[in-house]
Amino acid sequence: MAHDRAGRPARPSDLDDIAQLVTAYFSRIPDPADPAQLVAFGTSGHRGSSLDCQFNEAHILAITQAIIEYRATRGITGPVYLARDTHALSEPAWTTALEVLAANNVTAIIDARDRYTPTPALSHAVLRHNRGGTRHQADGIVVTPSHNPPRDGGFKYNPPHGGPADTVATEAIAARANELLRTGLAGVERTTLANALTTVQRYDYLDHYISDLPNVLNLDAIRGAGIRLGADPMGGASVDYWEEIGQRYDLELEVVNPFVDPTWRFMTLDGDGRIRMDPSSRYAMASLVNIRDDYDISIGNDADADRHGIVTPDAGLMNPNHFLAVAIDYLIANRMGWDALTKIGKTAVTSGMVDRVVGVLGRQVYEVPVGFKWFVPGLFSGSLAFGGEESAGASFLRMDGTVWTTDKDGILLALLAAEIAAVTGQSPSAQYADLEKRYGSPAYARIDAAATPAQKSRLAALSPDDVTATEVAGEQVVSIQTRALGNGAPLGGVKVCTENAWFAARPSGTEDKYKIYAESFAGPEHLAQVQAAAEEVVGRALQG
Repeated sequence: MAHDRAGRPARPSDLDDIAQLVTAYFSRIPDPADPAQLVAFGTSGHRGSSLDCQFNEAHILAITQAIIEYRATRGITGPVYLARDTHALSEPAWTTALEVLAANNVTAIIDARDRYTPTPALSHAVLRHNRGGTRHQADGIVVTPSHNPPRDGGFKYNPPHGGPADTVATEAIAARANELLRTGLAGVERTTLANALTTVQRYDYLDHYISDLPNVLNLDAIRGAGIRLGADPMGGASVDYWEEIGQRYDLELEVVNPFVDPTWRFMTLDGDGRIRMDPSSRYAMASLVNIRDDYDISIGNDADADRHGIVTPDAGLMNPNHFLAVAIDYLIANRMGWDALTKIGKTAVTSGMVDRVVGVLGRQVYEVPVGFKWFVPGLFSGSLAFGGEESAGASFLRMDGTVWTTDKDGILLALLAAEIAAVTGQSPSAQYADLEKRYGSPAYARIDAAATPAQKSRLAALSPDDVTATEVAGEQVVSIQTRALGNGAPLGGVKVCTENAWFAARPSGTEDKYKIYAESFAGPEHLAQVQAAAEEVVGRALQG
């Protein structure tokens, strides 16, 4: 049940006190005896609020020192590319990280314009630096909690491959950071900001990223077709990028919301009544959806621009699963430089429509657990042409089949929607309607429910033998998976498939809840039966 003001403008009472938030970052000391106040990396970085003693100066001092020590053990001797988004806690944490990097004689590369840097621009920069196998490999840090509410901060490490760090790296970094917290930060080196700024190098993230776009997208087609674009950065790091893209490539592009405000007072409330910059939420995107008839394609990004939202006049906000299927169908047909043997990556909870599209086109699906980090090796090597997840995150290869970014790129996918409209003469939503005529019309939904840490652990540890059901919603079970079919990595839960439906259950990586994803090609009523069966399976698991 959505909040009674979901999709409506925020009120003053909905806004966080930014001064209180920043003061708490510097003044509150986390208790290392409290597990909730320790460093914990979710699917992409450490996140939390300073008000909850989950994202404070001590955390960032410890994490940055731990990253420095980790990269030393891996022989990484180049600079650290350092980026931040527009959350209130991002600049304080960026400053703290800069002071620790400088004190440890690690060169930080910061934005030449002293502005915000989207996650994909950071990934692009790291890959550009390391191209050709330079001896002094660089890595990166992005200070962002992505689409999280304004009160949160986030801190993410990207190794030399340019994408999110894998669990081996994040577990090592978190363990060392928590050790530093327990010893009162003994072993953390730090200098002043003034001294740190004398050691930095500056890099024009915006120019390098935008100049390279013609090597991954057909911008000439967008311009030639006169596609009218409305871009909403949602108060995030892509705000300067969209304006520059429109001007540099002479596109009919309007930045519909050019404002940056750490309270995000211009946002409409998300489904739970909170401010959240989620471009896949029809509630958070309500302002853009309301003006959809003014543009051929309207596009939104979250705070660090690693997610995309696609709005069309005929359908409003597209379901992220729908757009991924359309994007894959279009790219396979229109990227002649891609090797025919490259695979298409999807997470285990992404729509089965992707499997049907890819199968007919003669490609192979590479299914992985939730988390974009699982696509990184394939995108980096060029063996994956595309990697996408159901939460509106994706990236794909350049025209020539080489790596573009190894992190989610919301700017790229948003511009791809415009390219699709320009080349096909149809909106992406009309393209999806055509896919449904060919492959069927799936009903898809996700349910979230509260779970204790112990219950989450039980769910994550399920084995196929723990699921005794042989039938789901009147269909025979054809597979029970606790490992991904593509790379064999643990799903951290279970996925059960029948001929026309599937469900997956997994604990949240950052909150005390679990998630049930389900899909049926037999219609909404059948989906409801699948969900009921899934809840029964999860209920038995949580009871131990």
